[in-house]
Amino acid sequence: MRNLSPLQEERLKYQPKLPSSLASGISSLDYSEGSVTESVANQAEIKELFANTYGKPVVTFSASNESKSLEARNVGVILSGGQAPGGHNVIAGLYDALKQSNSQGKLYGFLGGPSGIIEGKYVEFTDSFIDEYRNTGGFDIIGSGRTKLETEEQFAKALDVCKKLNISAVVIIGGDDSNTNAALLAEWFVKNNAGIQVIGCPKTIDGDLKNEQIEISFGFDTATKTYAELIGNIERDANSAKKYWHFVKIMGRSASHVALEAALQTQPNITLISEEVETKSMSLSSVIDYMVDIIVRRSEMGKNFGIAVIPEGLIEFIPEMKSMIANLNDVMAALEKEGTSVSFDVVESRLEPANAKVYSSLPTLIKTQLLADRDPHGNVQVSKIETEKLLIEMISSKLAELKSAGKYTGKFNAQAHFFGYEGRCAFPSNFDADYCYSLGYNAYALISFGLTGYLSSVRNLNEPASKWVAGGVPLTMMMNMERRHGEMKPVIKKALVELEGPVFRKLEQNREDWALNDKYLFSGAIQYFGPSSVCDITTVTLKLEQESKLVNA
Repeated sequence: MRNLSPLQEERLKYQPKLPSSLASGISSLDYSEGSVTESVANQAEIKELFANTYGKPVVTFSASNESKSLEARNVGVILSGGQAPGGHNVIAGLYDALKQSNSQGKLYGFLGGPSGIIEGKYVEFTDSFIDEYRNTGGFDIIGSGRTKLETEEQFAKALDVCKKLNISAVVIIGGDDSNTNAALLAEWFVKNNAGIQVIGCPKTIDGDLKNEQIEISFGFDTATKTYAELIGNIERDANSAKKYWHFVKIMGRSASHVALEAALQTQPNITLISEEVETKSMSLSSVIDYMVDIIVRRSEMGKNFGIAVIPEGLIEFIPEMKSMIANLNDVMAALEKEGTSVSFDVVESRLEPANAKVYSSLPTLIKTQLLADRDPHGNVQVSKIETEKLLIEMISSKLAELKSAGKYTGKFNAQAHFFGYEGRCAFPSNFDADYCYSLGYNAYALISFGLTGYLSSVRNLNEPASKWVAGGVPLTMMMNMERRHGEMKPVIKKALVELEGPVFRKLEQNREDWALNDKYLFSGAIQYFGPSSVCDITTVTLKLEQESKLVNA
């Protein structure tokens, strides 16, 4: 038995809630099918690549009056990609559903992410093993990894391991890239008559894996509440000391959902949204001018302090930076193939002239960070680029110019923060504990009906858990073609912040007020025990989106 804190001991006792359709057990389920589906874009290309799994219907589960006998199944599960609160509960829900369906079934956890199924590294779950991890954060139960499943050799090795363990289904818990791998593996298994199903579960704190059927990815609720607590603490400090500007960069590379949600929970003075910057074609200098204007106006009110929230991926959404980074990714891939040493001069000589000019204009610190090791897709690791420090440096220079011209008399003392890992492994909120358990339980329901190439879907999430709707959405439905490592490949399309949507509009309507008037909110720590109005609240994002659907229905 592991060493447990008092909170963990209490959390282990928590029994997650299930949708009413699943509460009576897998053996008492029925399901209905919707119409055939197609991918969100590039339909012809996706259909050709997924000839055996394309066009399947969305399915919805309902409780049945009949109870059927279910055979024992051996299932494998993989945690893939970065951690997200609630991952352990997905596995717990999957395990409970499997054992309740037939106690002779076995659940194997592949160790270290997707590489575990290739290398045959695994553990068999038992009651005592699972019970130590219920309602806890992290992915330490079996570990995670970022190995991509995409080659014939990898698929063949995975098949051999599954045959050895008599595994007839694999559940991959991951984000958009991990579930792209799930779609590829599902297609290969069907094409090769392997008799092995593949089901995905939507994980990412970034909140960018969603559509009509996937209302939110798991972990988003807990992570944003964790960040909101930290930002609220900083706001309280800023409002007390009244002498610092705090620049808070928040995790979320390709979409600004996390920054937007954290801002709605805390109401900082400045919130940048990457998608807005891109849509308005804001240059780096125009972003600086926008922030400087607020800083100067607050200073004129005697307020030389404030809070700025910055999405992690901002730098890639600024048009001239986006162009330069895309060009840089291709250049770095070419240099790696050639075995050529990387230096500022070599890179600038390979970049297109306009991009080379942008690159050379950046501070040495940022130029160095842009040349750091790439991610598994060959792209810049944006989390390693200290955008918050770049903004502080450029704002300081702009304010110095204004001061010399007699247009600014205030003081600017800045503090830089990056909140990322702090939110990825927190104890899951009651919402994520319930949602994740339901996703895992529901994944086994999909398996029991012989489905493959599906993503576990639990929706109607703004209602109490008993009213949640369980089912599945075809993975191919969410896919499009994108350039990766210089080649066009099928991937699940990321869901970005919709500037016409209710969530961004909420921020937009309050921006000016929050900029000048200190309307800070202090959410405090996540509450696990107490009234439902405090412990079971959803994110502002989910609440606004679901209310908008009802209004437009």
